[in-house]
Amino acid sequence: MVLTSLADSAARRVEALGSSLSETFLEPSLRLGVTGLARAGKTVFITSLVANLMNRGRMVQLSAARDGRIETAYLQPQPDDTVPRFDYESHLAALTGADPHWPDSTRAVSELRLSLKVRPSGLLAGLQGPRVLHLDIVDYPGEWLLDLALLDKSYDQWSGEVLARIAGREEAQGFLAAAGATDAHAAHDEGQAQALAASFTEYLNAARNAGFYDCTPGRFLLPGDLAGSPVLTFAPLAAGEGSAPRGSLRREMARRYEAYKTRVVKPFFRDHFSRIDRQVVLVDALGAIHSGPPAVEDLRQSMADILGAFRPGRNRFLTRILGGKRVEKILFAATKADHLHHVQHPQLTAIIEALTREAQDRARFAGAETAALSLASLRTTTEEMRAHQGQELPCVRGTLLEGGRQAAFYPGALPEDPGKLLTPARQGAERWLEGDYQSMAFAPAPLSLRPGDGLPHIRLDRAAEFLIGDRL
Repeated sequence: MVLTSLADSAARRVEALGSSLSETFLEPSLRLGVTGLARAGKTVFITSLVANLMNRGRMVQLSAARDGRIETAYLQPQPDDTVPRFDYESHLAALTGADPHWPDSTRAVSELRLSLKVRPSGLLAGLQGPRVLHLDIVDYPGEWLLDLALLDKSYDQWSGEVLARIAGREEAQGFLAAAGATDAHAAHDEGQAQALAASFTEYLNAARNAGFYDCTPGRFLLPGDLAGSPVLTFAPLAAGEGSAPRGSLRREMARRYEAYKTRVVKPFFRDHFSRIDRQVVLVDALGAIHSGPPAVEDLRQSMADILGAFRPGRNRFLTRILGGKRVEKILFAATKADHLHHVQHPQLTAIIEALTREAQDRARFAGAETAALSLASLRTTTEEMRAHQGQELPCVRGTLLEGGRQAAFYPGALPEDPGKLLTPARQGAERWLEGDYQSMAFAPAPLSLRPGDGLPHIRLDRAAEFLIGDRL
């Protein structure tokens, strides 16, 4: 088994070396990772990005598109034969059809290759022909990304942290009662193990629905073909006194936790995550603000944990050839900016900057370039001012997801100083003392696109300029 493992590892390195040499000296490729936690809009982001790179009329902030240097963009088969293709055509049809609706959310890793033929710029532009850049977009759930932090934790550490963190949460009381009534040192019983894992999974789903983000292990929420397997049949248990004996429930839970790291988390890191060049992390900051201070603090900590999973730094020439890629650029994007009037976009951008400050500082220290902005991958609303109690309120109007009727919406005034949200969140406040922040779910609006125009958006072109502009 050791020889087989060594041979597999050597084969992967040779394959990676050949791929790196090909990319470096022939047609270069750039792997863009797209992730975000639940309801952040990953699928819509990728669909709109590809649509707007293929029809670039709305990409005025992407310099290569504005200058007309992108001659064409076309989809090709992705290079990874074992990774499902991102279903771009179906998702685009869902957003642009006669009855537009949101496409299904990300539930597993998928990939899409968009090849761009670009004319060079500069003094030698007239002496060189167009070149090709392959943009490989890798879509994966943010919940899986948080799992990477488990690699450095033992079962005892993970259990202690989880039980302490969820002790006061209403959603966790059912699981905590079941875990508290369990004798972890008793002989392992599979029925009991399955019941505890099911109760813990029920808590994770309830916590995610309540706006919490620290919902690991991520595969409990998105099990796929692992559903019901022993590798997903464990739960955190208090350590108790003394070490757990062989054959005990706790010892078996610890074994399955280690198997989860070895069989699920490490392959994801090795096969997908460690090969990413650029990364965008999508954040539903408005949803967290609506959920209250605990959700905002949980989001801030999750952003720091997410950055801890990256290997930020510059991809120098020899590094790319010899393997060991590092993430060169990381963009943190607050989505659903179309749920606010544009006069509040600076406040939303300031909030995402503050939420990710710790994560960005760590990345910059390691040599990576970071940015934060607010965007809407697909604009679903129009703006208007409405009189209310003697003042004009900046509102947005759109079609409500539930009921399908048109409505004008004012979410509340975001503070100019992000500290007015982050400070009470850090201090453990349960609700906002100043202001009442609402959120609304809008359906995609029917579209009538002119030739050459992609999907309507807010600042998607600025995001593209940061992520790939230097390679165009």
